[in-house]
Amino acid sequence: MPERYVQSDPYPWPFNGDLRPNNTALIIIDMQTDFCGIGGYVDKMGYDLSLTRAPIEPIKRLLAAMRARGFHVFHTREGHRPDLAPAAGEPIIDKPGKGSFCATDLELMLRVRGVENLVLTGITTDVCVHTTMREANDRGFECLLLEDCCGATDKSNHDHAVKMIKMQGGVFGAVSNSSALIEALA
Repeated sequence: MPERYVQSDPYPWPFNGDLRPNNTALIIIDMQTDFCGIGGYVDKMGYDLSLTRAPIEPIKRLLAAMRARGFHVFHTREGHRPDLAPAAGEPIIDKPGKGSFCATDLELMLRVRGVENLVLTGITTDVCVHTTMREANDRGFECLLLEDCCGATDKSNHDHAVKMIKMQGGVFGAVSNSSALIEALA
């Protein structure tokens, strides 16, 4: 099978060029009213909702592209209803905390399906997404964070979280954007 990579920083992703629908999953983390909707927790705390709402449209485009090509899709939620509705058969991981692996069956579900590569998206870059990426990296998954498909309550927190992923040659994985991934899938 020919190698397929996504243009990403600090290395082309996945490192081995093995990007296929049956070994790659899109993880959509906590896209919920509480974090990106009017009247939710983030809004009530006085944060700028435009920052946490910014990933909604890029995630919708990416989700459509990955669904159309048969990639695995997983959704997480932190005790609330998701704003991006899962399609029939797409698992929802109810998580008790920030990470998507702690006290959930996400790892088992990924392993049973043969998933090796994770595309990480959602809210917030610096908390739940970053924690999930670190947990996944520790478990041996090849991780890609899509910068335009994530957001934080503070722009500098988002930027610093992205920078932390790319340091030391990609200590937690690689970073790209939805357009580059969709282009690689074409």
